[in-house]
Amino acid sequence: MTVAAAKGLACVCGGEPFAPLFTYASPPPGEPRYAFALGAYRREVWRCQRCGHCRAVHDLDASALYSGDYVNTAYAGDGILRAYDRIMALPPSQSDNAGRVARVVAWAERLPLPPGRARTILDVGSGLCVFLSRMKAAGWACTALDPDARAVTHAREVVGVDAIQGAFLDVSGLGRFDLIAFNKVLEHVQEPAAMLIKAAKHLAPRGGLYVEVPDGEMAARAGAQREEFFIDHWHVFSAASLTLLASRAGYAIQALERLQEPSGKYTLRALLVSISEEAR
Repeated sequence: MTVAAAKGLACVCGGEPFAPLFTYASPPPGEPRYAFALGAYRREVWRCQRCGHCRAVHDLDASALYSGDYVNTAYAGDGILRAYDRIMALPPSQSDNAGRVARVVAWAERLPLPPGRARTILDVGSGLCVFLSRMKAAGWACTALDPDARAVTHAREVVGVDAIQGAFLDVSGLGRFDLIAFNKVLEHVQEPAAMLIKAAKHLAPRGGLYVEVPDGEMAARAGAQREEFFIDHWHVFSAASLTLLASRAGYAIQALERLQEPSGKYTLRALLVSISEEAR
């Protein structure tokens, strides 16, 4: 996409008042060197003047990133198993995942789910599966979904959860779950609303969505080098844009908080329920 075309960007809030925020002529320090971005490098981040939502603007083809190159690059030094073991061994005070699981379990208590059975969760874009490993330990029946076959094998054979290979928008027959997690996923897709809309078809009655996304408002204050603005993020959210995205997709936010995680990431996390369910 050219810079001129970026002026026609549509925001998740429904408006188009975008303005350039950051420009990159080379990768910022720490950004993974994905194969699709090894050539000429130019990209921008534009911010909605109405709600603060940020969008990436570039002409690079990242369509095959999550079927192979993401794992190849992100875990090139450790490999999936060693990276998993390293993160699982972190003390709670240093673990993003420990706080995440505690929050999800607490928030799930707000959902009026039927008693007397194990809660079910689908983790979209499960990656290393450290999240589901802890959710399994908390007594949940877990299903991982990831487009990379290696991540799926890892989920089944190491973590011991059900696992499905595929992209969420393309997979059929998933069934229904008490909770569907989009844990640092929506920023990686060009149409996050489509993900949330499809998720409604796979929610059990009185179920909900757990959503975690990068917080662009806080990250922008720290500057262009922040990982929240790395090249694999099509979207970087504000509290307002996450709320508006949820509403446009048919959800109400029951809980929303912002934090800086032990890893240093600026994060927004929320519990969403279907507006039709909330009205019952």
